[in-house]
Amino acid sequence: MSPSLRLPARAALLPHSLPEPGVPRGPPIARTPQPPRGTPEPSRLRGLAEMPGPSSTAFIFELLCRGGVRRLHEMQVRGRSRFGPLWKARFGPVLTVHVADPALVAQVLRQEGPEPRRALSCPWNEHRSLRGGAGGAPHAVSERAPPHPFREGPVGEGEAWRGSRRLLARGLLRPGAAEAFAGPVATVVAELVARLQRLQRQHPRGIVPDIGSEFNRFGLEAISWVLFSSRLGCLGDAGEATADTEGVIRCVGAVLALTLVTMALPRPLLRVFPAPWDAFCHAWDQLFAFAKGHVDRRVAEVAARGPLAEGDTCVTDLLARERVPVSSIYGNVTELLLAGVDTVASTLAWSLYELARNPGAQAALHRQLVAATATNRATSGDSATTDSATAAATATALARLPLLRAVVKETLRLYPVIPGNARVVSDSDIRVGDYLVPRQTLITLCHYATSRDSRFFPAPDAFRPERWLRRRDTGDTPGDTPGDTPGHPPGPTHPFASLPFGLGPRSCVGRRLAELQLHMALAQILLRFEVRPEPGGGRVRPMTRTLLAPGAPISLCFLER
Repeated sequence: MSPSLRLPARAALLPHSLPEPGVPRGPPIARTPQPPRGTPEPSRLRGLAEMPGPSSTAFIFELLCRGGVRRLHEMQVRGRSRFGPLWKARFGPVLTVHVADPALVAQVLRQEGPEPRRALSCPWNEHRSLRGGAGGAPHAVSERAPPHPFREGPVGEGEAWRGSRRLLARGLLRPGAAEAFAGPVATVVAELVARLQRLQRQHPRGIVPDIGSEFNRFGLEAISWVLFSSRLGCLGDAGEATADTEGVIRCVGAVLALTLVTMALPRPLLRVFPAPWDAFCHAWDQLFAFAKGHVDRRVAEVAARGPLAEGDTCVTDLLARERVPVSSIYGNVTELLLAGVDTVASTLAWSLYELARNPGAQAALHRQLVAATATNRATSGDSATTDSATAAATATALARLPLLRAVVKETLRLYPVIPGNARVVSDSDIRVGDYLVPRQTLITLCHYATSRDSRFFPAPDAFRPERWLRRRDTGDTPGDTPGDTPGHPPGPTHPFASLPFGLGPRSCVGRRLAELQLHMALAQILLRFEVRPEPGGGRVRPMTRTLLAPGAPISLCFLER
């Protein structure tokens, strides 16, 4: 591995294009921004030597001795409070510039070019190079480790990345594309609701413990159908299929948790204590083996059957029709699998957690859902055998409910799946505020800090979905999207204050699919249950494990309506 892997500061960064779960399409990104009024002329820009920041000793101590690796999101807020919107932190030879102001985030993104790099190097690429035979591991790996049948994918650079990105964007990001998968998602949502009903009936007070685990199963079942047209049985009572899929879910968690560890630990230490790297590689190996088996099955099945029936499609089919090399298909779908399990599960858990703690918001959303169901039966979507056309109509109707959209946006503002994003501007030096940042400098975009900035979000730590609504969108009646309704403009006063899916060429390619799953799952759960906090349960705080996740299991009381 590169010596740059010594930098713990980079543990805040997601090293490839995962779902970053309500980003607006945002303003068009220009290549050359105009400097704000009153800023110095380029000749008077300050250098990094003048930029504030903690000492290397203090930074290392906070990360390694005070549990800072799990609190990187909190360190963003404290760093902004102490040093202002721009500060630097150094660990070893690598320096990171932290950007915690929406206008400055916009300034960076407008200068990133058509092929932005997320990081100088990362464990995911190191694992890929190792398994592809290119070397790069921090220590010798067992000869029994199987080689991987791919070398490129969405975390890569150059033409291979651009080609995969274009295909996936066409199949997943264009308007209406996600609705093609509404039928499978509706079926899995119905199975999730049935499972929640079974679980809450087993408890005298209707408590479902650790809802995050249940939503991980939902996420894996749904994304496997979308990626491979595979049914896994994740939401059944028991059985061999469930035991197998639990192993996949554990591997997803291990990759996300160990990404931080393998980035934070210095290379010499990994050579002495190789267990984290070995566990990281083992988890990735299991995920790739799982994805490869399902891709191979789907490709063989389609070849044997001939032309597919209308509505019978998946991401594997999309890539295969475009003659994407099978090695690249393996890489793409494995990383989409990783993104599709934890990101949707975490956001769904946080949404219900906050709605349980805010019964007024939950009641308003329930009224809106009931009214929409009465107006258009398509929005009920409660059958496990819902046909594709009805499911697509349901998804479209739900996406036009202002309060449902606002709840998801507010959840992602408070708990952005990607708390900090990385950028490396490689072409030339760039201007950020009053500073000139040299090329090849690692930049952290502090999304968690900007989304909790009181200048743009009054009472920033409070759950207030109404902040995303126009004044006429009361939440009591169905209506169009907030952008189509006359009234007071919704949302933050700066379009870059909350970017949970990112923006630009490296934005989340699965954004619309994630929103589809969240809207459909929240609607059906809230139509069936009133959700309340667990009696005696304490406050759950987030933690960083590459993604932002609940720091403790979330248990909720589900009361049948």
